[in-house]
Amino acid sequence: MTENGSRAALGRVVRRVGGEDVLDALVALPGSDLTTLQLDLMRRRAAALTPAAVLERYRRDRFTGPAPVSFRALRRVEDVLLDVLAGRPEPAEVVTLAPLAPLGTHSVLSTVDQNKVVTTVRGTDVAADPTNALALEAAVRRRAAGPGEVVRLAAIQRVVRAQLVGGPAMFAHFSLFAQVTAGRDAGGRQFERTALAEQLAVLTSALPLLGAEEVQVRLTVLDPRLAPVADAVPGAVLDPDRASGHGYYEGLCFKVLARLGGELVEVGDGGFTGWTRDLLSDRKEHLLISGLGIDRLAVSW
Repeated sequence: MTENGSRAALGRVVRRVGGEDVLDALVALPGSDLTTLQLDLMRRRAAALTPAAVLERYRRDRFTGPAPVSFRALRRVEDVLLDVLAGRPEPAEVVTLAPLAPLGTHSVLSTVDQNKVVTTVRGTDVAADPTNALALEAAVRRRAAGPGEVVRLAAIQRVVRAQLVGGPAMFAHFSLFAQVTAGRDAGGRQFERTALAEQLAVLTSALPLLGAEEVQVRLTVLDPRLAPVADAVPGAVLDPDRASGHGYYEGLCFKVLARLGGELVEVGDGGFTGWTRDLLSDRKEHLLISGLGIDRLAVSW
């Protein structure tokens, strides 16, 4: 649905329930009161359903069906990624993320529209990107850590995204491998150099083991001060014309492409963000995030 279509639909519904005053009153409710109202609303709607209606919803709802990729194929890709990660000199700690995150985890930290996230009646977001939740955990750990301590975390998570996206290997729910590296600026762009080298090493080492005939890293410098960091990445291709990522990443971002079955496709994305800086209100805090699509690799391997 287009933005104009969404606004028209909202206007129609608001008029039906009593006008803008009703919507404003709901928005102004304390979180616990809104949850109480929504829980009773869902309880009543669920009570009106039949088993046949539940089955029909399961059959046609793109969010609820099983993955079209086999479990074994997904697991094989996950095992390779985790083995490569474990073999690194400074391996990230792999954490098991919750399937839910605080409301606003995706839209407040990054530039993702809240409408692209599945929001629950209990004031949480269904996980849409593990890097956001990992950033929260990294901020918690950085707050308790010493100034020089670097937090390295990774996760594999099945996520859900609400926007309709067409094309092969584009699913409503899919698995992502994510890494975050959080630390404090020590001068000389040393944090950026090390974090970028570490995360890219994991991705570029794993992809050939997953059937990639070629791996390409494309770097985009968003801040000229990080140009020396980009120059230090061996074999990387500079991509100054990249259109996506501006406003989401800062300083430097990258895409990882792999040749699979003769076709060069994008399989990974990452870059520096200000998330931990904003979460901890400390301008010296730095964060590098990256993600790799597991389903696309599983389909191709």
